[in-house]
Amino acid sequence: MSEQRYSSVWDAIEDTPSEAENMKLRSQLMMALKDHITRTEMSQSQAAKLFGVTQPRVSDLMRGKISLFGLDALVNMAAAAGLHVEMRVLQAA
Repeated sequence: MSEQRYSSVWDAIEDTPSEAENMKLRSQLMMALKDHITRTEMSQSQAAKLFGVTQPRVSDLMRGKISLFGLDALVNMAAAAGLHVEMRVLQAA
């Protein structure tokens, strides 16, 4: 069996390159939001009010339930938190 190397865990486990890219972006946004909540010492209720979502939704975010979040929702939450989201598009190697 040959050993195949991947640049990301998402490249290894997702079926298509587009799904892997989507998961990479979602995971980065989720980590940034979780870090923001932790760094500012907000409660989940406070974060929910700021983000315009419910507290259980913030709990899902904090638990890393990535399948429950789309890119649009995560970008909206980041913007509500005062975070600036940038995207770079590069030619695949």
